[in-house]
Amino acid sequence: MLPDLKLYPEADPQKLVGIAKLAAQGEHLRDGHQVEYLTLPARSLLNRCSAKHMPFQWTINPYRGCEFACKYCYARFTHEFMELRDGLDFERKIYVKQQTAWLLRRDLRRVKKGHSIAIGTATDPYQPAEKRFEVTRGILEELALHSGLSIGMVTKSQMVTRDIGLMQRIAASNDLSINVTITTMDADLARILEPRAPRPDLRMAAVKALVRGGIHAGVICAPVLPAITDTPRNLDGLVKAAAAAGAKFIYTNPLFLKPCSEKILLPFLHEHFPHLEADYRSRFKENGYVSAAYRQRLGKLMDALCHKHCMPDQEERRENRLENAVTAEHHKAEQLALF
Repeated sequence: MLPDLKLYPEADPQKLVGIAKLAAQGEHLRDGHQVEYLTLPARSLLNRCSAKHMPFQWTINPYRGCEFACKYCYARFTHEFMELRDGLDFERKIYVKQQTAWLLRRDLRRVKKGHSIAIGTATDPYQPAEKRFEVTRGILEELALHSGLSIGMVTKSQMVTRDIGLMQRIAASNDLSINVTITTMDADLARILEPRAPRPDLRMAAVKALVRGGIHAGVICAPVLPAITDTPRNLDGLVKAAAAAGAKFIYTNPLFLKPCSEKILLPFLHEHFPHLEADYRSRFKENGYVSAAYRQRLGKLMDALCHKHCMPDQEERRENRLENAVTAEHHKAEQLALF
């Protein structure tokens, strides 16, 4: 089968290889609101992460691409490996991996005792596609048949509560941690930053439901956006809400501005926060990192807020199992294995 040239207008179909060739051979499943769903023939579901600094050894991403369209998303570059170089393709062309349960059953033989698995490092496992295709649910059903695994998952969706029963079965024989990303409790701000993601109050309610169901769950505030979501008022409201929900942890990670993200975020700033555009261009001119001083200030602020609201402080957060797995230095080159 030749690749679909509509998906790859600038590519020579005879020269596509690897994941780009597999993606081009994907079959159209259906269309959603400004979204196209396509199959992706997968060769493996469990991907090895060889980066020594990462607190996990394996990753699982049920889909490629994410409909939530977060303006800061670092994972947009993963579509470039399929020769899809328009940053908006990441949120408009969602690839649904095939034969995932069977592949996972085979791949889990490679997981050694003590190894950790992170689910959702480059796509949200509970994005709208999951409601129709249930790839994530199939993965969890397979994991429920195993024991002795250490598993972490990250999501922005309250749909995660659909699978509490499955998670209880998994947690009975494995180490399971669910990380719900919430960057602000301000619904209006969240709507422009994360246009298609569920409201923050719905996500926080999901944290509460998970914890009540006996699942180790908490909140990721990542990325923290300078002068937008890093204010004491914003973070105080978030920590307070997390404490009220019974979250087992909350932690932050500052924005890392990858080139693929910059192409989306800077026009967004120009439209919604024009007074910050020059600051961001200057701040990230040399590289995508915030300064060490900024990280230190953010850490101290979070420690103070966690102490105020009786949440785990920085030292306690460091001891959590996989909570830092999905936000720790995503930009490293070794993390090509994440997707």
